[in-house]
Amino acid sequence: MVTAGDVRELLDRLDAAGIEWWIDGGWGIDALLGEETRPHDDLDLAVARADLERIQAAFPDFRHVPDEWWPARYVLRDERGRQVDLHPLEFDERGDGWQEQPDGTRARWPREGLAGRGTIGGRDVRCLTPELQVRFHDYPDPDDVDWDDMRVLRERFGLAPPPAYRRRPRHVDPKRSSARPR
Repeated sequence: MVTAGDVRELLDRLDAAGIEWWIDGGWGIDALLGEETRPHDDLDLAVARADLERIQAAFPDFRHVPDEWWPARYVLRDERGRQVDLHPLEFDERGDGWQEQPDGTRARWPREGLAGRGTIGGRDVRCLTPELQVRFHDYPDPDDVDWDDMRVLRERFGLAPPPAYRRRPRHVDPKRSSARPR
């Protein structure tokens, strides 16, 4: 589990190393809301792909955990079980980030979608905008946690959820260990 205190510690390390980051995923949604709405299994961060070695150096107590989502995701985990999922981006001249997918295609992270601001544990953070969070949650089989995340974004920001969120699912993806909806 990754707490708000862990997030602040990890971001401080990245700042000290001069590494730019944007919070996405569940903590990104909580940052936009300015409150922790549920426990989090990990911290999702968008980062420049060129910074991966520097990030590893900033987290000497974390080890790389290879997984099937490379090159879209680079996972680090420490002995306490804290996990950081890095989403490596290559930036173009417009400031858009491009994330290479396992199948070789590339996903666009628009510059304007990286302009979100929020707070975690009283700390101001850069995060994805609510609109980009919704766009990135547009997949066919959301679980209860995803559904609740989209519900709070809809309620707070008046955004329409993706079509798969019309009916509440009745399952939590087994990959989640602690991120149960409240």
